[in-house]
Amino acid sequence: MNKVEIFNQTAEDILELKKVNEVLVYAMKKEKLENTSFNVIIVDNDFIHELNKKYRGIDRETDVITFALEDDDSLIVGGEERILGDIYISIDKARSQAKEYGHSFMREICFLAVHGFYHLLGYDHMTEEEEKVMFSKQEEVLSDCEITR
Repeated sequence: MNKVEIFNQTAEDILELKKVNEVLVYAMKKEKLENTSFNVIIVDNDFIHELNKKYRGIDRETDVITFALEDDDSLIVGGEERILGDIYISIDKARSQAKEYGHSFMREICFLAVHGFYHLLGYDHMTEEEEKVMFSKQEEVLSDCEITR
């Protein structure tokens, strides 16, 4: 059975997290994953800034950071469950980017979650071709779940 755990480490009550969970469960099914789990942790700009500085050497906040367990070949996770890792999303950046891009907060937080999910699966957007593949997968999931701009 697939499982997404969402942890809200902010003081806000974020009603949209239910939909985020639904979208991620759908994405897992679409990717034909079984017995797979990962975490989504909602944090503020200060927290994600520290993560970005410590683990990426970038001294500023960002919108989403993923820690994929499968990136490290020396890490062996036992059992039958596939554990992908953690997705950290800045609630502050999600809100400001929704305004900046002119779409809903629901759209932005779902986008960031799905974006992080595909990073956990090993997708990236460092080249134009990689970006095309990853972004088309993201948009397909969001469109199927009726999360529009």
